Amino acid sequence: MDMKVAFVIACLCTLAITSTEAGIPKCCITTKMNIPVALLLKVQRWDIQQSSGACDIPALILYVKERKKPICAHPKVKRTLMVLQRMSKQNKNLCKM
Repeated sequence: MDMKVAFVIACLCTLAITSTEAGIPKCCITTKMNIPVALLLKVQRWDIQQSSGACDIPALILYVKERKKPICAHPKVKRTLMVLQRMSKQNKNLCKM
């Protein structure tokens, strides 16, 4: 009976350890400041990485079409990205007229 209890406790401990490892976020370690405009125009979505959370540096995480890995950009790139997306929407609206 004692072996069964020890085995169950060992299994529960293993389960607890492996489930907490999955909760570790992926963080940008470095950021890029100069990102080509052609690449910025292909951004599908983006997230903001805060330095106050689990990650050490602030970053703008860009998810680009046809790329498996996201791009870690400097937070100042956000302003350029917003302008480009606004211009892209305006061009699409003009083409519909």
